[in-house]
Amino acid sequence: MTCNCNLDFKNGTLKAYLMSLRPNQWTKNLLVFAAPLLAFQINLSSFSSTLIAFCLFCLISSSFYLLNDVKDLESDRQHPVKCNRPIAAGYVSVPIAVAMASFFILVSLGFSWFYNSSLGAVLTCYSLIQVAYNLKLKQVPLLDIACIANGFVLRACAGFVVTHTYPSPWFLIFIAMLALFLAIEKRKAELQMLQIQGKIGTREVLKLYSLPLLNRMESIVATGAVMSYAIWCSGWNSSSDSCGVQTPWTILTLPFVLYGIFRYQLLGDSPAEVDQVQKHPEHLKVDNQKTEVPDRILLSDNHIKYTIIAWLITYTLILWLNSLGLI
Repeated sequence: MTCNCNLDFKNGTLKAYLMSLRPNQWTKNLLVFAAPLLAFQINLSSFSSTLIAFCLFCLISSSFYLLNDVKDLESDRQHPVKCNRPIAAGYVSVPIAVAMASFFILVSLGFSWFYNSSLGAVLTCYSLIQVAYNLKLKQVPLLDIACIANGFVLRACAGFVVTHTYPSPWFLIFIAMLALFLAIEKRKAELQMLQIQGKIGTREVLKLYSLPLLNRMESIVATGAVMSYAIWCSGWNSSSDSCGVQTPWTILTLPFVLYGIFRYQLLGDSPAEVDQVQKHPEHLKVDNQKTEVPDRILLSDNHIKYTIIAWLITYTLILWLNSLGLI
């Protein structure tokens, strides 16, 4: 396969190094801010602690992106999109990438254990899962999806441990179900692209999946996500010592979650878009399979962005009115 690299940076430039860290994927790490928001701990201390956790997760996640790109160097060069990554395209050398990854891992793990031992434990657990995923589990069906989902759950847990809040079990279940949903959608997009291209590409594990299976799995976890969120935000079985909702009025935020999930499914199941690419494969672009890269939807799809903003405003307003005793 010929790779038409359209990157405009040169070998070894600062932009090439920055892009090799995949900063667009840092949006996943915003989950660490869920804890102070859900507990309504809007103060400088909670924000600074959560910001540190966010930065450390950015460092360590980028480290494993670098190592993953080094490991998959040859296969990425055969991929129509991944061949544009700085390491695969030859803009960042392998020794430099390995050195950067090693340095970032040492800094993030070392500082996290020094700053907060619980945060250090979370980052260490994340690191071990990433090592297992990159070495073996990414080629094991179902476990590959579970590893991706665990990364989201650990990000949320990092926010809870640095702010010393106790998560509601129902909220963690919601995060787990939502993360599984995103991971399944990612595999669906990759499998759809496989059917268009007629080759496996960089993920041999796709041979072990089918669209009917992924659709059934998606239905289960999407239902689980909606149900667990509804139970959590209705205040069922919440207590003062856990990060449960402070008022059942937060059930008003449920429509935003429903719409966000439905919108994401719409983007991932666009037969017109897939049919267009099948008829004109030479027009294949990154945006043809948005759900293959979940962070791209957050950054590019206005419906998703406005839904998240509306959820944040509504949730914050409800908690503020509740703190004033008005609801």
